[in-house]
Amino acid sequence: MNIAEKNIILNNEIFTLTNQRAAFWKKEKALILSDLHIGKTAHFRKNGIAVASHIMKSDLERLSVLIACFQPEKFIVVGDLLHAGDNSDVDEFCNWRNQYPDLDFILIKGNHDRLSPALEKKLCLNVKTDSLTIDGFTFVHDFDTTRSEFQITGHIHPGIVLNSSVKSIRLPCFVQTKNQLLLPAFSEFTGLDTRNIPKGGKFFVFTDSEIHEI
Repeated sequence: MNIAEKNIILNNEIFTLTNQRAAFWKKEKALILSDLHIGKTAHFRKNGIAVASHIMKSDLERLSVLIACFQPEKFIVVGDLLHAGDNSDVDEFCNWRNQYPDLDFILIKGNHDRLSPALEKKLCLNVKTDSLTIDGFTFVHDFDTTRSEFQITGHIHPGIVLNSSVKSIRLPCFVQTKNQLLLPAFSEFTGLDTRNIPKGGKFFVFTDSEIHEI
């Protein structure tokens, strides 16, 4: 797996965007991602829709490579860690999580994160909250127009369409505006929203091997 990196400056802080759907905040030693939707494949299979079980395994393998690369102390999930409550995929995630007992696990609750007390304990969360502010950066699942501080968000699964004379290509991206960094969905088993992304921003588009600003 190739990790392509793009450093950006947000409020005088260095953030590293990657083509593996996550960002790294150097000062805080925090790996930041959104929308894992753990349990989505198991949920589909339970409802009679044939979905390959290796999809989540691939997501977790990418996470392990990112952790090995950046050596974070914090793991911040900006919402939608889960997709549909507890199922066999959650068990697999918890087994993966147990490999990193010293990594602080912070969940910013998303609209899919309906956690019972038992499930919250099972996930070994260090922090679960609706929003979190660190040094002027607020982590919240969906952009909050009532806030004035810079927000790092998810929820939308942003993508853009690149047109050529041959065909149109839809690619995931990060979006940076003056008051927001919108993260791509970490799970590859998600759609792309190319219509509701913030306007007037910088777009950091990526493939399996590259990341570029357009």
